[in-house]
Amino acid sequence: MQTVAYIFIFHLVILLLPPLSETPSSVSDPPQPEQSQAEDESKSVRKKEAAKLEKLRRRQEAALASSAANYGDVPLPELQSKTPADVRLWTDVGALNEALKDQYVLVRGRAQTIRPVSKNMAFVLVREKGFTLQCVVTAIPDVVSRQMVKFVSGVNRESIVDVEGIVSVPKYPITGATQQVEIQVRKFYCVNRALPNLPINIEDAARSDIEYEKAKQAGEQAVQVRRDTRLDNRVIDTRTPANQGIFRIQCQVGTVFRQFLLSEGFVEIHTPKLIASSSEGGASVFELDYKGQPACLAQSPQLHKQMAICGDFGRVFEIGPVFRAENSHSQAFVLNKNCEKELKAVSRQYPFEPLKFLRKTLRLTFEEGVQMLKDAGVEVDPLGDLNTESERKLGKLVLEK
Repeated sequence: MQTVAYIFIFHLVILLLPPLSETPSSVSDPPQPEQSQAEDESKSVRKKEAAKLEKLRRRQEAALASSAANYGDVPLPELQSKTPADVRLWTDVGALNEALKDQYVLVRGRAQTIRPVSKNMAFVLVREKGFTLQCVVTAIPDVVSRQMVKFVSGVNRESIVDVEGIVSVPKYPITGATQQVEIQVRKFYCVNRALPNLPINIEDAARSDIEYEKAKQAGEQAVQVRRDTRLDNRVIDTRTPANQGIFRIQCQVGTVFRQFLLSEGFVEIHTPKLIASSSEGGASVFELDYKGQPACLAQSPQLHKQMAICGDFGRVFEIGPVFRAENSHSQAFVLNKNCEKELKAVSRQYPFEPLKFLRKTLRLTFEEGVQMLKDAGVEVDPLGDLNTESERKLGKLVLEK
């Protein structure tokens, strides 16, 4: 049995082997010299191309890594950990002009509008203290990446941003910003990101009633922000140019009054605003209960000014709020010169006639004013105070004369 098995295996191996006279199919002809040289050259070209692609990839990764540090959201811990030595100086948006051309500056403000033009360019309108500045973000190899342009385009409006770049003067005047220069952005950081959908837009809140009616008549879509909505979102509403102007005008008026009175030897005092009884007979009073006792809001610091004079302070003054329960709109007096920009901002939303005033202030005695009113047919108590209607009438009489 063993002999038969060996013979069977031997015959099987012989059958599997190819004939000695035939060439095995797995053996190929030896390569020709020309073919071998062409293959070597092809391999060399492929290696060079691969090396170039690898070099390009590494350079792109390095560029992305370097430009990634030029934009992004600033973490809160990083802001909190800054020391005075780490803080850089910002340039006010309102101070940017043609004299700073080609200078590298850093500004901080709110991103009022963001307008992507393409994957390689975006415009950002930065607002600070009522001034606006156009910033241009353009993709530049090894300086500003497309990823940076994409990041800028995705920042929410009204976010607080830090912008670094070079001041440039455009060829044509800028109509959409207060400043007539641009910043060619090199770095862009989001310091505080606003909500994606704010209750009101600055453009809508800044729209005047006249502009709204014109848009409505023209069939254009326009949003009119009502007073209740403004008051519910007062923080956003105060960012409009008109509201910024109103508060800055008020500040300027108080400053001028204070400077003049101090230069004349007056002493500034601060009097109580919650008192036990009415402080002025000619004005209505806000009454309230204060811990079970009747009280009212001060209509005037008159009583305490008289007390200060009797206390030998001499000349005294106070600049502060008073509270009068009158159904009236107070007459505003502002400064044309120092508040020119603010007046224009207020006038755009709340139109008014240009202010008329005398270089030398007109001074009338109370007796003269009462007599003018009587001559105009207005009955006035010569021993009482002038009410709001009498004051308005007297103002018109003075203007006519």
